[in-house]
Amino acid sequence: MKLQRSGYLAGIALTATLALAACGSDNTTPAAGGATGSAAAGSCGTGSLTAQGSSAQKNAMAEWIKNYQAQCSSAKIDYQGTGSGAGVQAFIAGTADFAGSDSYLKADSEQGQADAKCAGGTALNLPMVIGPIAVVFNVDGVDSLQFDASTLAKIFAGKITKWDDPAIAALNAGVKLPSTAIQTVHRSDESGTTDNFTKYLSKSAATDWTFDHAKAWKAPGGTGAKGSDGVASQVKSTPGTLAYVELSFAQNSSLKMAKIKNGAGEFTELTGDSAGKTIAGAKVVGTGNNLSMDIDYATTAPGAYPIVLVTYEIACSKGSAKAADIKAFLKYTVGTAGQSALSDLGYAPLPDSIRTKVETAVASIS
Repeated sequence: MKLQRSGYLAGIALTATLALAACGSDNTTPAAGGATGSAAAGSCGTGSLTAQGSSAQKNAMAEWIKNYQAQCSSAKIDYQGTGSGAGVQAFIAGTADFAGSDSYLKADSEQGQADAKCAGGTALNLPMVIGPIAVVFNVDGVDSLQFDASTLAKIFAGKITKWDDPAIAALNAGVKLPSTAIQTVHRSDESGTTDNFTKYLSKSAATDWTFDHAKAWKAPGGTGAKGSDGVASQVKSTPGTLAYVELSFAQNSSLKMAKIKNGAGEFTELTGDSAGKTIAGAKVVGTGNNLSMDIDYATTAPGAYPIVLVTYEIACSKGSAKAADIKAFLKYTVGTAGQSALSDLGYAPLPDSIRTKVETAVASIS
């Protein structure tokens, strides 16, 4: 399902957010409006950077790196989509110059360990791109489904096990559901996508989801798959499956996406407009240049699609031997050129109200 440009314009009018359309990370077409996401003259790094983490942002990072290195021939950047948990641990261990994570650093554990790697500074949580999480399914003979948070929680907790369960049937009148078993698919690696999806379940269906939220999947049962591409591949190849995965991966694999009931009681399709309405409720909860954000998964905004994540870059404010190169690259990714390069990749550019704060934080890196 491609999201139309009208959705993008509506998203801008609401929150300066979304333009979403199916496209792979090997896309070589310039971004909308002819922009290629070029780095500003004199802003190029000259060294090599090694980074890893969030697979949710892997397609965005591939596009950024391609465009940036085309403009900055002396810069070399290697980003591996190993998962948010692995990326944070690599940053803490000093084997990644910066990390990608779909959740900000935990204040009671990860933040302190990451700060210790930044001599004279702290580890910054820098929101860089917004990605809606699609609930995807592969059910023979079924083209459309809709769910509320309670039913999703029961399915992923193993309390609802058949596709024709009365709870699913009640939400999908007129849909011929098979009596076959539901095969849920979750991330096998530590993932910020899992953290955000389980945050949605824990905040929107606390009675039915008793596993809180975490980067590691805690509920019993289901099949684990590594990375976002692994989840998408498992669903595409296996009838009877239900999973959660970022929009860009759902689009690239042509997966069917369910409508989700929001806090206003509406079943909403994932579009530029619907995701933009949820992003409008996101709040910066960090202090200073540490820009961690909280999303209102139970949003009551009419027409809002409630399952959205923010993906971060984790970088030292001070103390990194590669500070100049990190600063140059992140200056590009958060700039208008870098953000516009995401328009056709199934991601949401940062609203200017957030983007300018990230620009200020990146400018402070030394």
